[in-house]
Amino acid sequence: MDMERNLSGRPSIKPGVKPGTAVLDAAQAGPADSGITVEQFKQDYRNKVERMYGDGLERVSDLDKYNALVSLVRDYLAEPWLNTKEKYRRTGAKQVYYFSIEFLLGRLLGSNLYNLGLNEVCQQALSELGLDLRTLRQVEEDPGLGNGGLGRLAACYLDSMASLGLPGHGMGMRYRYGLFEQRIVDGYQREYADDWLMDGFYWDVRKPAEAVEVRFGGNVRIKSNGKTQYIHEGYETVLAVPYDVPVVGYRNGMVNTLRLWSAEARLSEVVCAPQGGSDCQKAVEYSQTVEELSNILYPDDSTYEGKALRLKQQYFLVSAGLQSIIRNYRENNGHLREFPHKIAIHINDTHPVLCIPELLRILLDEEQLTWEEAWNITVQTMSYTNHTILPEALETWPEDLFRTVLPRLYLIVRDINEYYCRSLWEAYPGDWDRISRMAIISYNRIHMAHLAIVGCHSVNGVAELHTDILKNKIMKEFCDFSPAKFNNKTNGVTQRRWVSLCNPALAQLITDTIGPRWVEHPQELAQLERHSADTAFQHHLLKVKLQNKVALAKYVKEKHGITLDVNSIFDSQVKRIHAYKRQTLNVLHIMALYNRLKENPLLDIEPHTFIFGGKAAVNYHIAKNTIKLINSLADLVNNDKSIRDKIKVVFLENYNVSLAELIIPATDVSEQIPTASYEASGTGNMKFMMNGAVTIGTLDGANIEIKQAVGEDNIIVFGLTAEEVLAYYRGGGYNPWEVYQDNERLRQVVDQLINGFFPAAGDLFRGHFDSLLHQGDHFFVLKDFASYEAAHQVLDERYKDRPVWLKMCSANIAHSGRFSSDRTFAEYATDIWHIRPDTLPFSASEKQIREAVKVKKNVRIPEGYPYQ
Repeated sequence: MDMERNLSGRPSIKPGVKPGTAVLDAAQAGPADSGITVEQFKQDYRNKVERMYGDGLERVSDLDKYNALVSLVRDYLAEPWLNTKEKYRRTGAKQVYYFSIEFLLGRLLGSNLYNLGLNEVCQQALSELGLDLRTLRQVEEDPGLGNGGLGRLAACYLDSMASLGLPGHGMGMRYRYGLFEQRIVDGYQREYADDWLMDGFYWDVRKPAEAVEVRFGGNVRIKSNGKTQYIHEGYETVLAVPYDVPVVGYRNGMVNTLRLWSAEARLSEVVCAPQGGSDCQKAVEYSQTVEELSNILYPDDSTYEGKALRLKQQYFLVSAGLQSIIRNYRENNGHLREFPHKIAIHINDTHPVLCIPELLRILLDEEQLTWEEAWNITVQTMSYTNHTILPEALETWPEDLFRTVLPRLYLIVRDINEYYCRSLWEAYPGDWDRISRMAIISYNRIHMAHLAIVGCHSVNGVAELHTDILKNKIMKEFCDFSPAKFNNKTNGVTQRRWVSLCNPALAQLITDTIGPRWVEHPQELAQLERHSADTAFQHHLLKVKLQNKVALAKYVKEKHGITLDVNSIFDSQVKRIHAYKRQTLNVLHIMALYNRLKENPLLDIEPHTFIFGGKAAVNYHIAKNTIKLINSLADLVNNDKSIRDKIKVVFLENYNVSLAELIIPATDVSEQIPTASYEASGTGNMKFMMNGAVTIGTLDGANIEIKQAVGEDNIIVFGLTAEEVLAYYRGGGYNPWEVYQDNERLRQVVDQLINGFFPAAGDLFRGHFDSLLHQGDHFFVLKDFASYEAAHQVLDERYKDRPVWLKMCSANIAHSGRFSSDRTFAEYATDIWHIRPDTLPFSASEKQIREAVKVKKNVRIPEGYPYQ
């Protein structure tokens, strides 16, 4: 590979050069042909440590060594990062900005080294210096920028955008404390500040020169001087400071940007008395008030003040982000009338929906466009992904609160509502009920999902079933009115992090079997199908799984003092704790299994390790009690010698990306058991599948598409279908008491929630008991119990037949390419944002995107697409 040196004299990676094109001697360059030799890396690293800390490598801490390593890697990617930006400017490529309230990135050192092609070079260089790369990777804190599937999905999409050569960037918040750090104390969840920034974050670059002001409160004065003007007065301003994080494409010389916004106070403008005192105290209080905006993810909105803070946080993100985008646009383009041809803005769930009225505000108030011009530009620019049908997640705001916090935006939203309702009146004259149901403002509430549908040219669901429910039930009236807007984009996850990085032994086995193309072309994984019954392949696959189980068991022993049987079935349900995800169903089944073992300790079952993980929202009391229930069951089961360690239960605290990277490769059984119709898609199911776990699940979300991909013999399904669940909701007819009375084993475990089975619980689990029987069993836990228990018996039998089980595991890996985020984002690019390979700045991506789009059958390729 050609080498360049920047002004500091260090070598840089030549952007745009793919692996395998290097001219260097193989003994000098690393296996990835990054262009950086082991000797050069060692020298650069020593120099970096000495410059940063004024001391030798042997006398600095592990944290110092880690920080120096990150700083060096950032040096290596600096030139490709700059070149990517310059190439976008030079080519005028249309750019995508992906707005999300969460980006759950996970540790970045390993992924950046891998994508740069420096992993092997770094590992060897550090080894020769007496250091261990794995140890330094463990020093890194998981960035506290998200919570669950929404944030993990957004992170996968950033990886795929960069790796596919798509000109796209993330726009998010730089939370000081994230959500919270979960600790389990006496079986209860306790929340502590996630102080992930305590030791700094060396991956981001602060950009104070690009800071912008965001306005809150005040009032709007209307001035009419031939043309109506809206004058915003008496507002408070908050400074939004951007921090840019590089997003490295997989060995293609491309580095996109995740821009994170931090709320900061201008203390230099606050006057303190010469002697300090109360004025300085006011300055401190002012600073704390401002910084609240970016302190934590999802501020508690159970109070008026909390709701106001959450609304401000969302507006802070979109206003700062849009101002930044428009400033960048003006530097390289002409009038904003061309904005949709150069910019696509994607709204990830309802949190950033204020992008719509904020862009309108800028076009109307600052650009002086007409309403029709501004509205057309806005709709053509914006697109929206819906992630849920849960009412509490389809955000609404009290009209008075919205008017107070965002007075100018309130007037704009009111105008949008009137404009839309007039069009509804023309379509449905006199149908006030329908119009009130579809209005953006109705009954003193502002409906953000309605605003998103009205203000975007594309609305997509995230799995075929989810999109079908949106189109035919939840948003049917909107779909009837604007059917062309609605489309499906089934979620995906990146195979680079979720196989190559977290399960390198499996990645090597795949590469040894079918070659390395699958890393960039995940559809190639289908070649594994013909090896699924091969004895040698199955032997190696089993060996890889055992190796990963040993690693997880070691962690559990060190962290929790529990010894796991690595020859047992590792059965994992790791996700946000929520009633519809039905951790309770899993618990009731384990209780029933425990009761059977108590009756007959010689019961012929495969040893089973049940693994749980996930956080409950701070004020979601029954979810928090579910964590206590799991831990109470674990205490009972794990300490009962009479069952001879046939089952173990463990709850792993503070579930995050790094912990997922340990759990998922070790898992045999993936629990995906939500009430059918509630899980929009899921992405954990895809990660487990890629790592050879077999899904036991309901026919919900992407589970349906996984079943279509792997075939019914390679997944274990149970329970009500979405149609049956929705039919019960519409017509009634379900009586949980009848199910309870008819199933003796079920009745026993439900009674054990309150009859002293858990000695110290008292009435603690009365809420679970009541929800199942006295409150109608809204999520059909009892209804699905017998089917779930039978499914586990099928699972047990299949696991005993090891060749059959390993063939199932192989089939799941082989068909997981369909669920790569590369495929998903290729569909977004061609179908929604209208970015085609011939308009991309990196021609090497053309074939890759063409293949990614065609992985999934029946994908509509837009008219004019050059590779139909």
